[in-house]
Amino acid sequence: MNPCRIVTLYSGSGGNSVYIRMADTAILIDAGKSARALCNALKAIGTDVSEIRAIFVTHDHHDHVSALEILSKKHEIPIHMTEQSATLYDRYPDSPIHHRLVRHTPFFSVEVGPLRVTSFPTPHDSRMSVGYRIECEGEALFHRVGVATDIGYVTEEIRQGLLGCEAVVLESNHDVDMLMNGPYPYDLKQRIRSKRGHLSNHDSAMLSAELAEKGTRAFLLAHLSEENNEPSLALEETERAISDPGIRILVAAPDAPTELIVPTKEEIERDRSEIYNPWNA
Repeated sequence: MNPCRIVTLYSGSGGNSVYIRMADTAILIDAGKSARALCNALKAIGTDVSEIRAIFVTHDHHDHVSALEILSKKHEIPIHMTEQSATLYDRYPDSPIHHRLVRHTPFFSVEVGPLRVTSFPTPHDSRMSVGYRIECEGEALFHRVGVATDIGYVTEEIRQGLLGCEAVVLESNHDVDMLMNGPYPYDLKQRIRSKRGHLSNHDSAMLSAELAEKGTRAFLLAHLSEENNEPSLALEETERAISDPGIRILVAAPDAPTELIVPTKEEIERDRSEIYNPWNA
């Protein structure tokens, strides 16, 4: 069994959730769509919601939290989020989420078994938005994974949060030309391109190249816009920015699990063209 699993259960405007397991301890980053969809996705990758030790929420938008209500009714899973995001639920005092909620400042660090989960702020048009760095260190195990989506622009906090991670789930939301020539109203286009919007393919690729130079070996491009992007465009932009063919790059599918397997030293020279991409299945 792979000692480190990184899987986007689904990714995009319809819902987001990332499954991460290290040393037999599993957590979720976000819980969008529905509880049924989330549980079905977990079953599809050979696990179960009962094995989830904690849920860490990036921000309060519907596509990241919509499964929490039903999950909280049926499962005693701690839900970690910032105080600002948690105020969303103060309007609903009878929500079962209150019984699971753990509130934090924007910069926080929590231990879940052998895992340490550390937050860092990300600029986005929500009450508060954060990314996460997940670390696990042991005698025979050492992993660092970063998750950062819903990013208006790349800040120093984001860089420091992701630098040194062996694998990163990173937003590559839109192609600028597709966005500006597409059907969205002008004000929505400006919101997406703003410093509190979403990260373009180009900006995502530039950050990926910087991280790859510092040791990141695998990228899962996430939160693609179905209206303003194409998987091939996001993939090609990042591939052009990263010259090392041994770096693994995948694109997260919107409605199916996508697993990112960090290449071993033996696999590091494998041609990316041979690696499975669920978009082409």
